[in-house]
Amino acid sequence: RKVMTEVAGFDVKLAWNPEFLREGTALEDSLRPDRIVVGAWDEAAVSALRECYKSILELGTPFLELDVPTAELVKVAANAFLATKISFINAMAEVSEVAGADAVALAKAIGYDERIGNKFLRTGIGFGGGCLPKDIRGFIARADELGVGSAVDFLKNVDAINLRRRDRVVALAKAELGEVSGKRIAMLGISFKPDSDDLRDSPALDIALRLSKAGAVVTVHDPVSLDALAVKEPGLAREADMVEALREADLVILGTEWKQYKEADPEILGSVVASKNIIDGRNVLDVDLWQAAGWKVTALGRSIVNG
Repeated sequence: RKVMTEVAGFDVKLAWNPEFLREGTALEDSLRPDRIVVGAWDEAAVSALRECYKSILELGTPFLELDVPTAELVKVAANAFLATKISFINAMAEVSEVAGADAVALAKAIGYDERIGNKFLRTGIGFGGGCLPKDIRGFIARADELGVGSAVDFLKNVDAINLRRRDRVVALAKAELGEVSGKRIAMLGISFKPDSDDLRDSPALDIALRLSKAGAVVTVHDPVSLDALAVKEPGLAREADMVEALREADLVILGTEWKQYKEADPEILGSVVASKNIIDGRNVLDVDLWQAAGWKVTALGRSIVNG
């Protein structure tokens, strides 16, 4: 099968060259990709792309020449697998919370198995952004159109597990505060991941909006996303100073694992809140350090004993 046409005197050929860029590291991913995938019906198109990527290929980057249907599947299959891995460990977090186990230690233990690996095994409030949620839902829809929807039915559970982690944080907040209405909540981080101001399908933003709708006074701090938040959700209060964001807070929720939060001084932050109570939605805080500063720490998938 060949796809080509004449455009302004040029013989144009079609090839499929999926990208695997991650937000926050897109330039590095472009210059040093872990593979180049090409699907084409014509060898001339493949040769043109080899020439385009010549300097990158000379560094030893694998060049995978595939048929077009397979090349089309590579990107969505990769994202579906990553989403599944994240939701798997969050499913284990659900079990751990009931069983009294520690899902963080569990993830570390199984991650030593080279067949599993430790990447994307962090428990927390789940994935968001413009790729993983969209791709798995689009994959489900396309598989249904092709008549093989049952083959990817498991992705519906992947999506459901991911969304339940947001429900869990809202439930924990309500349990800690009792009556949410009128209580002050500080949200640390609002983007769907660190090193990005992207708010698309952000778990942290979803949680903040739900608590705000329940009557809580929510104040958001984020190193880079406040301008984007002002455009997307102007009704949410924003504070550029982390300490001021926590002032008189009845509860703090860590929603995005920014470096600034992992390195924050719990003594300083504890001096301005109304209650030293934090929900670590990303399991990145040094629990011992925060508890030593008098904080009650709650984290997803962990049975933390607070004094």
